Amino acid sequence: QVQLVESGGGSVQTGGSLRLSCAASGYRKWMGWFRQAPGKEREGIAVISTRSGSAAYTDSVKGRFTISLDNAQNTVNLQMNSLKPEDTAMYYCAAGDILRGGWDVPASFPYWGQGTQVTVSS
Repeated sequence: QVQLVESGGGSVQTGGSLRLSCAASGYRKWMGWFRQAPGKEREGIAVISTRSGSAAYTDSVKGRFTISLDNAQNTVNLQMNSLKPEDTAMYYCAAGDILRGGWDVPASFPYWGQGTQVTVSS
């Protein structure tokens, strides 16, 4: 069992930055960040391998978001720059070992945090 606790959400203006953190009771092979806006499906935005450190991003956040590991503190961070109103959503941390269906599919991750809200105003 893995417990995940997100923090760092808040309200910013367009172009601003936020850094989300996910405190994990333990790493799984893959650690990811998802988001869900009202009325929309949950979407995968970034994933990182805790074995190799390799990462993948959805196209809409490439070049703006960076996922990273802090092994000393067992946290997974998401640095978000150049934020846009369309980034407004609840952001969730997720953990899993086998990416059935792909890294950006919620069903691939059995462990989830409670979420942290990000609101970007224009």
